[in-house]
Amino acid sequence: MNTRTIKKPTIPGPGLKKQGVIVLQSLFIFIIASLEIWIRSGAGVISGIIIALVTFGGVRYGRTGTRYVAAVTPPIAYASTALLITILNDGLRPTRVGVDFIASLASVAPFLLVSALYAWFMFLNEKAKSRPSKRSVES
Repeated sequence: MNTRTIKKPTIPGPGLKKQGVIVLQSLFIFIIASLEIWIRSGAGVISGIIIALVTFGGVRYGRTGTRYVAAVTPPIAYASTALLITILNDGLRPTRVGVDFIASLASVAPFLLVSALYAWFMFLNEKAKSRPSKRSVES
């Protein structure tokens, strides 16, 4: 009986640097969120899923020490994308821009919260594991 094993492709090198995590997360969020806001006239589930995916990808494929960047970038990238697209759609009418911007943030808030909790947990967990334990120091 001849069995073949399929070898999965591996990523060469240690992973993405901080700059790579920022660029990829921002790029994916900008493209998908701006398309969704443009096509559907508002943000929704698709933007939220992309935020969750890029957060997970940043934590998973980043080098050691890039988890802080992976936690901080998605909310900032989404907020800046939503503000830019809202200004382009509504013009410079402050009340209209403000309402649409807050509505856009509110529609993806659950995804932002869950993604942020996951990324911050992974960052704090990595930070805690890098410290020496108190038990080994006392002995």
